[in-house]
Amino acid sequence: MAKLFRAAIMGPPGSGKGTISKRIAHSFGLLYLSSGHFLRESITAKTEAGVLVKSFVERSMLVPDHVMTRLMLPRLEELSGNSWLLDGFPRTLSQARALNNLCQLDLVISLNIPYETLRERLSDRWIHPGSGRVYNMGFNPPRVQGKDDITGEPLIQHDDDKPDALMSRLRHYKDVAKPVIDLYKSQGILHSFSGTETDRIWPYINSLLSTKMHTQPPDTCQPQMP
Repeated sequence: MAKLFRAAIMGPPGSGKGTISKRIAHSFGLLYLSSGHFLRESITAKTEAGVLVKSFVERSMLVPDHVMTRLMLPRLEELSGNSWLLDGFPRTLSQARALNNLCQLDLVISLNIPYETLRERLSDRWIHPGSGRVYNMGFNPPRVQGKDDITGEPLIQHDDDKPDALMSRLRHYKDVAKPVIDLYKSQGILHSFSGTETDRIWPYINSLLSTKMHTQPPDTCQPQMP
């Protein structure tokens, strides 16, 4: 039986989760499962969960736990024979417990980035709303200013990426993430990384995963007790 490996990555807005996730997926052959991608996909497909998601997104509200788990868990069940990395789920303790009932994670990565670094990154961040592609004017600018590289459509800057809203977002993230971090810490699978530059954090994450993925016992995605 092939060795399966399932991990999740956590971090505040602007922490570089997306960049690091893509490096992990490329380097270790994991499926990169972004909750944001699944949210947009469900809205476009007008699924039952997607209709619910859209009703919250249109009002700029956080998608509730029961809707997120309804969206994510069936997709993960479909991928029970795959190794993967989750980005954006679970965000809350309720979501973490629901995931735990489906499948035991092997590793959780938590990114700790200083506020000033996050502020600088987010002030330069522009997004293509249709796909979720993210650009940074400092180190990952679009080929044509203000335009998405793939579609040529306009990029936007979220109001909540602006300095006035950022502190509130970070405070909310810390409040919600702490119980999740504590849960995974108690399970012995949490690994935290601190720094201001993704390229300096990456070698440590790469080394950890190289070690972990060569020592994992064979496994299947079976329900676990919370």
